[in-house]
Amino acid sequence: MKKINRVILIVLDSVGIGALPDAGKYGDSGANTLVHIGEAIGGLKLPNMEELGLGKIEEIPGIDGGLAARGSYGKMAEASPGKDTTTGHWELAGIILDRPFPTYPEGFPAEVIEEFKKAIGRDILGNKPASGTAIIDELGGEHMATGKPIVYTSADSVFQIAVHEEIIPVGELYDICQKARELLQGEHAVGRVIARPFIGSPGNFKRTENRADFSLEPTGITMLDRIIAGGQSVYAVGKISAIFADKGISRSWHTVDNMETVDAALEALEELEEGLLFVNLVEFDMVHGHRRNVEGYARALEDFDGRIPEILASLGRDDLLVITADHGCDPTYKGTDHTREYVPLLIYGDRVKEDHNLGIRETFADLAATITELLEVEPVLFGQSFAGEILKG
Repeated sequence: MKKINRVILIVLDSVGIGALPDAGKYGDSGANTLVHIGEAIGGLKLPNMEELGLGKIEEIPGIDGGLAARGSYGKMAEASPGKDTTTGHWELAGIILDRPFPTYPEGFPAEVIEEFKKAIGRDILGNKPASGTAIIDELGGEHMATGKPIVYTSADSVFQIAVHEEIIPVGELYDICQKARELLQGEHAVGRVIARPFIGSPGNFKRTENRADFSLEPTGITMLDRIIAGGQSVYAVGKISAIFADKGISRSWHTVDNMETVDAALEALEELEEGLLFVNLVEFDMVHGHRRNVEGYARALEDFDGRIPEILASLGRDDLLVITADHGCDPTYKGTDHTREYVPLLIYGDRVKEDHNLGIRETFADLAATITELLEVEPVLFGQSFAGEILKG
């Protein structure tokens, strides 16, 4: 089997395709991000993903499942407990967790907050689960008057710190976050500490683009590590470098929205000679899923779909494109949390079998096992490769 030269892995953040069998344990029975969006708007129009086989994975309103797929297709189940960004991406990269990251539906315990306050020399506001925009509306004025940072969490394993950039400068906020990251280990090792700076005045606050994530380092060997050790490159676009704490990454592009991310990915492809381009499109989740904006989510899907021809045109003979997701975030479902779902799997390339059904993979880690085999580097510890199944003879 001749080596694949480059793999382009695009994660459509939160674009799930149906509740997992254990979704009831997470309160997510019946969730289905893609299908429910399609139902709500009277049918999705995603002609390029349709041609790649999206409608053959699941019956999605507006998507033709009768077309012969231009590549291979299937769906993947998450083996790790949880439904958050870090868990999903780590599993895509070959790590299966045996326990979920800690979450704090009642806020952080007193011992954590007291240690944090001592470390930063300030009192805090908040300490509860909240929407990021709602909590700065609620506490932003008091923060400006007192200088106390706003600490909050969500259904994810996150410790978020919001400050006004004119009250606590961004650099100082990052230092505060780093201190939190150093404290939040062991039992309280949240997936991410997130800096959430904002500007404006009471009644007119706005979050800025100076967000920064302080993630745990991966707890095991990832395909990123294997690719780097094999002498190839890993280029990361979007929030990939934050998710992996910059470990196993040759170069990164930080972007704000989906279209900027696609632009950066195309730029990175012009430079990547051999290895992996790992891309996260965050807008589906952050802007539309959590805010339960069905129409916005649908438009974002259609906007991305419209860029696929550019991506395909940039592929070489020995390149392979993978489109998948990391969890669900059904905008028609109750609450504002992620939903525990299967993720779609679309694979395309000149050397990839057409109209080939990969079925249901038992773990996202199968993809990492496949990519490491295709790039001819040492395998990851988990997952079953399907490399030999998808390439033409």
